[in-house]
Amino acid sequence: MKKIQSFLLASLFSIGGLLAQSLQGDGPHSQLIIRGVMLINGNGAPPQGPIDIVVENNIIKNIQVVGYDGVPIDESKRPKLKPGGKELDCNGMYLLPGFVDMHGHIGGTAQGAEPDYVFKLWMAHGITTVREPSGRGVDFAMDLKRKSAKNEIIAPRIMAYTGFGQTSKTFNPLNDIPISTPEQAREWVRANAKKGADGIKFFGAEPEIMEAALDENKKLGLGSAAHHAQLTVARWNVLHSARAGLTSMEHWYGLPEALFDDRTVQDYPLDYNYQNEQHRFENAGKLWEQAAEPYSDHWNAVMNELLELDFTLDPTFNIYEASRDLQRARRAEWHETYTLPSLWEFYQPSKISHGSYWHDWGTEQEVAWKKNYKLWMTFINEYKNRGGRVTAGSDSGFIFQLYGFAYVRELELLREAGFHPLEVIRAATLNGAEALGMADKIGSVALGKLADFVVVEENPLKNLKVLYGTGAVRLTDDNEVVRAGGVKYTIKDGIVYDAKALLADVKRQVDEAKTEANYTIKQPGIKD
Repeated sequence: MKKIQSFLLASLFSIGGLLAQSLQGDGPHSQLIIRGVMLINGNGAPPQGPIDIVVENNIIKNIQVVGYDGVPIDESKRPKLKPGGKELDCNGMYLLPGFVDMHGHIGGTAQGAEPDYVFKLWMAHGITTVREPSGRGVDFAMDLKRKSAKNEIIAPRIMAYTGFGQTSKTFNPLNDIPISTPEQAREWVRANAKKGADGIKFFGAEPEIMEAALDENKKLGLGSAAHHAQLTVARWNVLHSARAGLTSMEHWYGLPEALFDDRTVQDYPLDYNYQNEQHRFENAGKLWEQAAEPYSDHWNAVMNELLELDFTLDPTFNIYEASRDLQRARRAEWHETYTLPSLWEFYQPSKISHGSYWHDWGTEQEVAWKKNYKLWMTFINEYKNRGGRVTAGSDSGFIFQLYGFAYVRELELLREAGFHPLEVIRAATLNGAEALGMADKIGSVALGKLADFVVVEENPLKNLKVLYGTGAVRLTDDNEVVRAGGVKYTIKDGIVYDAKALLADVKRQVDEAKTEANYTIKQPGIKD
């Protein structure tokens, strides 16, 4: 953090008595008018424009239609700029609410990915709010959350969900004794709330412990998420959690188990070992085929109960995509420029690094996972169709998925699942805000909400790839290959950030790391 802080201190300056960050950030301002945008809101409304948006001290004060398609704007009818205010010319550009990443880990020591690197990749892709579902500890997350809230660092807004049972130097209610009783669970939950955490990330525990922890957390009004790990899911699946008060689930573990109608446990091979991650993920790819068939009575009953409980699904499709197409994931074009050497090494086949389960991954495993995705996506899309809340989360830093870029890939996979592009944007914005209990502040462009926006020069509804930092490939009428898109501005808390400048700084960090280590990215097993 000292390196990050020293960089930021060197780049801070004052404009008219307001704190602003040079190069990448400008603002907040007493008044900011964003001129001439096409608005794609997070509430499912169709695009509309041209529109001027007036922000005063980070609050949206006016959203004014200022003309008609193809007709020159009557300047006399536009909102007036006040003395000391700032205009941002975005005529012809598209403006969306700031994106919410519901599953964002703030780097990791094993990956060698520090917060400044991660934050800039997120912000460069329009992500202004992140839910961190466990990481390096509540103290680490809360420190960054406070600094982000004060805009002392270039970072999204952080919602900290502590891993259940996780302790730290100043958070140790049980003196490192593993939680083994319901009362210990309640004590830990109360201590977590006292530290200021926004919620809890569960991986599973004995039923009486899960029930006590969720009950106490619900009483305190905090959020919750769960990755229902295989070690406990046979006795406690997603239905048990939702009934006990869990507010959202990550990935899909625990959902197929709730859908079992002819078995009680996954059909594990008899030589299976959970500590062998190829065993773990290879067999996970066969799990949905063991669940009840889509639209069957049991399948419908599980879905309807989750809907009645107002439960949120955060699928994180992207994080497992390498399982169905390993070559595609590891050859993503952004790795050479934006992936740190330490992170690239972490991704390589390993019996130790989490998510590096490529011991002997081939056609059979990929075909099984493709079938898995089809069934999984069918459930998620139908859940959305019946009014259920589905959000967008990335879980980057594992399995060849890079921060920021992986989030855009998640949006593409929601589209593949059957979401209309406007439904994709709603999953990425308002749905996330609702799941976090923040819909009164973020998630859509509305009067009184905070000034969190994404501005892009291309229409993302026509092609979500224009949101990637590397843009989308196009051929011009002159037969020239060009790149179109990439986020132009990310606006968080009324501060305007140049998204491409953020990416340029990430490239600088990666170049320096490569130079220092004399490192060149190579594909696995290739020596020269």
